[in-house]
Amino acid sequence: MATLSCDPESKIDDLPASPHSACTTAPKKQTYGQILKSSAVVGGSSVLNIGIGIVRTKAMALLLGPGGVGLAGLYTSITTVAQSVAGMGVNNSGVRQIAEAVGQNDQERIGTTVAVLRRTSVALGLLGALALIVLSPYISQMTFGTRARASMVCLLALSLLLQLISAGQGALLQGMRKIGDLARMNVIGALTGTVLGIPIVYFFREKGIVPSLVCVSAMAVLTSWWYSRKIRVRVPVINRKQITNEVAALLKMGLAFMLSGLLVGGVAYAVRVILSRKVGIVATGMYQSAWTLGGLYVGVILQAMGADFYPRLSAVGRNNDECNRMVNEQALIGLLLAGPGVIATLTFAPVVIALFYSARFGAAVGVLRWVSLGAALQVVTWPMGFIILAKARQDFFILSESVWAVVAVGLAWFSINRFGLIGAGMAFFLSYIVHAALVYPVVRHLSGFRWSSTNKKVGSLFSVLILAAFVLVLTTQPVPALVIGFVLTAFAIAFSIRFLTRIVPLEDVPRPVRRILAMCSLVPRIQAPSQS
Repeated sequence: MATLSCDPESKIDDLPASPHSACTTAPKKQTYGQILKSSAVVGGSSVLNIGIGIVRTKAMALLLGPGGVGLAGLYTSITTVAQSVAGMGVNNSGVRQIAEAVGQNDQERIGTTVAVLRRTSVALGLLGALALIVLSPYISQMTFGTRARASMVCLLALSLLLQLISAGQGALLQGMRKIGDLARMNVIGALTGTVLGIPIVYFFREKGIVPSLVCVSAMAVLTSWWYSRKIRVRVPVINRKQITNEVAALLKMGLAFMLSGLLVGGVAYAVRVILSRKVGIVATGMYQSAWTLGGLYVGVILQAMGADFYPRLSAVGRNNDECNRMVNEQALIGLLLAGPGVIATLTFAPVVIALFYSARFGAAVGVLRWVSLGAALQVVTWPMGFIILAKARQDFFILSESVWAVVAVGLAWFSINRFGLIGAGMAFFLSYIVHAALVYPVVRHLSGFRWSSTNKKVGSLFSVLILAAFVLVLTTQPVPALVIGFVLTAFAIAFSIRFLTRIVPLEDVPRPVRRILAMCSLVPRIQAPSQS
């Protein structure tokens, strides 16, 4: 029978002590406040990015139509897969290496990792761009059924190079947990890329899709360079042996990241190709629009996990008790933040599609609802998966990701053949049920992880609310479904706010959020400093 963690506050969550480690460290403060702060910072930037994305998406939809949006999705998938292969995962492994060195206050190791990471990113970017150019005729044939688009695939090589350089610079910000700069970098890069990209699509239509993607990548390089240069890192003198050892360390974990990125990007690519061949390019555009919107809100929480939670977890990766507690806390905050958004998306899917795209994208509504269910599962499964990364267990990581990818493509092929466009959304949701079933036993073995009693209760509540909203929109007339869905959304929002104000110390709530809560009489008003 599992005992409680040595953290006295962990009784709130009924966390198990790890069977592999003793309570040898001082009790740790709960991280709910830190999670909420990072979510607020990254979430704030994501809201701005969403606003920018609305403009960019709306413009692309109006200028190109569903077919053009589907074509843009295929080009993006090519770049994503190529970046996963060419990048070798070294940027993600670099984040882990830097975060671990920061946790140990090892300045020399930080400098060595940063120097090697930057050089390696540029070298891999050049090699990847060259490979994409050489293989462009074959990639065009495999993706579009013709070699006529090979020249555009060649141009994507420039976008690939710029993305890998930008990722190398961003890894320093993420590893050092410069969350504010990372958020500003993303917003400015997205804004400038959109401002330059939309006119290109306006004047050149479909021929402007790839040049617009290159513009976005170029702006990302400039902004990442601007912010990363502000971090003063003392780079020691590095000999050839040190470089070799550091590159080997980056590649060792990086290969697991590479395979993961390749599998995730490969699944997305395969689903779009299956849709394009089986149903048509317009259906691919419908799926692309639903997939983008389905992950839009939940993406705010997932970005915060990658930007802040992963480095923090890596710093304590050897302490099972801390890992388990932090994952439960991250998952709880994720559920409270994502739950209301998922219910709202299920209820107002037709309005969301019309707002972001146009009435011509109505067929994407059903797909969006299934994708939203899958996105809700991601909020739960991602924190668990980070335990595998924090412990650098490449074997388990690769195995779980590989099985998931095979199942996901198999589900997509079967569901699209059986149900058409909406089958792609069903497959997305079912694949993350499989992902959760794969990851949980692995992390239970690695760290003795199990869900806290609080998470089980909150998760059960939101599961009932989300399922009720989903069944409601499928079985009820539109007007009653909207009314009842609105009530469910309002209840979920009220519950989340009440729960968050109980578990997050008032001083850790961002001041703008606290002012809004005070206006609603949910927390005490902020007192002005007294004048002596």
